[in-house]
Amino acid sequence: MAAKLSTSFFSHGFIGLNNCTHKNVDSCKKSVNLRILFLPSRRLLPASCKMRQRNLGSPNKRQQGKKPPSERIPTSAKLQPNSDEESEPENSTSNGVDEHIVNHETAFKDDIDTRVDVEHIDEQSLHTLSASAIEANRDMEHTDEQNMDNLTLPAVTKALAINRDVGEQLSGVQPEDLIGMIKNAERNILLLNQARVHALEDLHKILSEKETLQGEINAMEMRLAEADARIKVASQEKIHVELLQHQLEKLRNELIHRGGSGKSELELHENQNKISNEEALLARDDHVHSLCKEVDFLRTENLALKNDIQALGSMLGNIKNTDERMVALENERSFLESSLKELESKLSASQQDSANISNLKVECKDLWAKVDNLQLLLDKATKQADQAILVLQQNQDLRKKVDKLEESIEEAAVFKVSSEKMQQYNELMQQKMKLLEERLQKSDQEIHSYVQLYQESVKEFQETLNSLKEDSKKRASNEPVDDMPWEFWSRLLLTIDGWVLEKKISNTDAKLLRELAWKRDRRICDAYMACKEKNEHEIVSTFLRLTTSRASPGLYVVHIAAEMAPVAKVGGLGDVVTGLGKALQKKGHLVEIVLPKYDCMQYDRVRDLRAFDVTVESYFDGKLFQNKVWVGTVEGLPVYFIEPHHPNKFFWRGQYYGEHDDFKRFSFFSRAALELLLQAGKKPDIIHCHDWQTAFVAPLYWDLYAPKGLNSARICFTCHNFEYQGTASASELASCGLDVHQLNRPDRMQDNSAHDRVNPVKGAIVFSNIVTTVSPTYAQEIRTAEGGRGLHSTLNFHSKKFVGILNGIDTDAWNPATDIFLKVQYSAKDLQGKAENKAAMRRHLGLSSADDHRPLVGCITRLVPQKGVHLIRHAIYRTLEMGGQFVLLGSSPVAHIQREFEGIANQFQNHEHIRLILKYDESLSHYIYAASDMFIIPSIFEPCGLTQMIAMRYGSIPIVRKTGGLNDSVFDVDDETIPHQFQNGFTFTNPDEQGVNSALERAFNLYKNKESWQQLVQKDMNIDFSWDSSASQYEELYAKSVARARAAASHT
Repeated sequence: MAAKLSTSFFSHGFIGLNNCTHKNVDSCKKSVNLRILFLPSRRLLPASCKMRQRNLGSPNKRQQGKKPPSERIPTSAKLQPNSDEESEPENSTSNGVDEHIVNHETAFKDDIDTRVDVEHIDEQSLHTLSASAIEANRDMEHTDEQNMDNLTLPAVTKALAINRDVGEQLSGVQPEDLIGMIKNAERNILLLNQARVHALEDLHKILSEKETLQGEINAMEMRLAEADARIKVASQEKIHVELLQHQLEKLRNELIHRGGSGKSELELHENQNKISNEEALLARDDHVHSLCKEVDFLRTENLALKNDIQALGSMLGNIKNTDERMVALENERSFLESSLKELESKLSASQQDSANISNLKVECKDLWAKVDNLQLLLDKATKQADQAILVLQQNQDLRKKVDKLEESIEEAAVFKVSSEKMQQYNELMQQKMKLLEERLQKSDQEIHSYVQLYQESVKEFQETLNSLKEDSKKRASNEPVDDMPWEFWSRLLLTIDGWVLEKKISNTDAKLLRELAWKRDRRICDAYMACKEKNEHEIVSTFLRLTTSRASPGLYVVHIAAEMAPVAKVGGLGDVVTGLGKALQKKGHLVEIVLPKYDCMQYDRVRDLRAFDVTVESYFDGKLFQNKVWVGTVEGLPVYFIEPHHPNKFFWRGQYYGEHDDFKRFSFFSRAALELLLQAGKKPDIIHCHDWQTAFVAPLYWDLYAPKGLNSARICFTCHNFEYQGTASASELASCGLDVHQLNRPDRMQDNSAHDRVNPVKGAIVFSNIVTTVSPTYAQEIRTAEGGRGLHSTLNFHSKKFVGILNGIDTDAWNPATDIFLKVQYSAKDLQGKAENKAAMRRHLGLSSADDHRPLVGCITRLVPQKGVHLIRHAIYRTLEMGGQFVLLGSSPVAHIQREFEGIANQFQNHEHIRLILKYDESLSHYIYAASDMFIIPSIFEPCGLTQMIAMRYGSIPIVRKTGGLNDSVFDVDDETIPHQFQNGFTFTNPDEQGVNSALERAFNLYKNKESWQQLVQKDMNIDFSWDSSASQYEELYAKSVARARAAASHT
């Protein structure tokens, strides 16, 4: 404790000085509160140190740069900190130990107030002095240093002695007390280590500051020596000036004396000349010559005296300045002497502090030894605690054994009672056994006769079985194979097509082999299995032996599309291509898909992806370009992927749509797809193209490829949304080889709104044999001027071949009973799983689960104007007002709509009832369908819509506007004109807030009636929205169109 207290006091004094500037010295006061706990069951022993500081310096100081403050020792370095108001622990030691601790605690509660007076050194005068090194003039207010030691180290020794006494009594203490004491001791050991580290750091700082002070003292001594030398020089200069003044006075007097009674030098010169002239007459020539020399010398001496007088005048001015400098030097010398004395005193103080640090080291060593002793005591206590735990475990095991013995005793007593009854029962059984033996003897004779009859019947049965096996083998050879997956047959068909393109078999043989595959003939299946380990030549030979059989297969349908779920999906188009293709395949038809090979496809969803060894050449922009053909299976369907080797890298853009040259990209793909069919020798019955991206297929087929021999097919075109028509300048149509002059006409591909543009959708309507859209209501809406998007007149002209067929959904992918994305699978017969999914999604999104009966409204959509974004926004706030919860999943390609909903999402970021997720998340969409009670779709127009069907499949009641496919699949529960068995949701007519409010309110009111609501949920989940019904309608359209074509061909 002494080490910790001294270190904290010493370092905190430095910190206080270091944080003080000459502007706020008076306000720089610190209070250090250190508490040390050596026993876990008592409060801490406080020791407070108060510090004060006073200004230090002289009035004349030079400004110097500030030295950065030394590193502060953290004030959080305290041992087991507790406030004085804390209550004592619940598990305390014995009373004797408590009294002993209290006595020592009382001794430590006397505050030690230490006031440190430090003179302020101005930062402008000593830039090399560290503020942390200026600590001196300590005045102890309460006791001297000896008393300080008596208050610290002995108290620690006594506290440690108490710990030893308590350690010896640990065997009688509860394990909980031991664990608490061990934890507190470990904390104290850690904090003592920190104190030791801080003390060593302070020691290094003091030594470095001592070296700095010694260097500063040497510099001061040098400056004092220079000042003394300058003073000596100045005194000599002063004496020299006084001598010069005296000489000047003498010279002035001599001049006055020589000049007579005020005569001028000129008169004196004239008199001297007269005298010399007179004496020249009398003296000799040599005497006259000497006199002339003397006169010349006097002249030069007079001139020199004049110059000296001027120099003395200037020197007198300098002497005045020298006097002022002497005064300044004397002041500086006195200041330096006082500073030197102060530095010497500080140096002695720092040396004394160094001695104190060495004492602190000794104290730290003692404390470490005591800590080691404590550690030994703790180890002993730990061992005793472990032994106590082992004893308790042994007692528990013994208790379990005793319980088992008691149970066995009870069982033995019961068995004893039952054994007496068993004896009586055995006697009865023996009597019965005798009777049974007599009966067995009689029955053996009867059984022997029966065995003979059985053996004879077995022989007859074996003969019958053998004959049945032979008959079944004969029938199996003629029946289709049902135990092989569709992926097998698709892979087999792709292999046959590859042989045709590689010229390994003829088109005639390929056609016969395809017919066997379409029928799922067992012979071709067995041949494929038998040839697995053979080379390709042997496999081809084996297959060619099967070409003697001919049969009439189902329809051969080829879909040419820009999307297919799940490998390349943007919207509902991808779902339709996959769903319709699988449904037709199940009905016995051969279905193939042709897609662009996008770089952003989900390649992991394609099975057996490989490339053909040959390429397909197609025409574009007056040149022939190579196309690499890849094949694979998706959802059991055979798929061809076309990869153009075009310098513009049409399908290596990182996205499916939205490029500036989409017209060129998809017109190139449409022609390449037809070229693939032609060069592969395919003879499809139906070529089904979708939306404007592959609408070019229809005019290309009739204008270019039917004359080349690809003339077996009828063209079916499906437009999934007439808002997107792909119009472009008429000149761009020439790139794919079509005749612009022939096609840019009002009755063909010319756009109805601009005569210099062509419309691919219009061209497909004109050149196709069958034109469909995705719901009956939408088919009626687009034949009006308001909904037709400029094509209503064309559709009305070709109305006989135009029909609307409602899409279906993939009931295998969207099945709550098998959905892997759900936490709990469920069905219409067991709705408990839906409630569990609702609770799980609430937790996942951070929504409130306080009220399980609060309805949850879901919405999964693209945020575009078509979907009624203003009504979705209104539905969010209206749901909240009515006491419901709302979850939205979706994003917007329109920037201002995305920003608007981001603002709403931020508004409800932490709300307990609203959550907006502005992205698309496949797994979360399944979760929302399963968790929501209601599903809102307030579309302005909706060609078909799949979300309302999926919602009902998962037991979420749809709330929709009556438009397009929504009107064909959702029927209001309050509409009495609708039969009760078809009522499945809530609808509104006008696309405004009143319509949304009405539908929401009726849904919320029915939700309160749990029995009626559950019946509605079960009814919706049992509705069949699969592709089976829709595929049957397409099958009928295909068959009629093919029959008409064949009838026309037979007549010609």
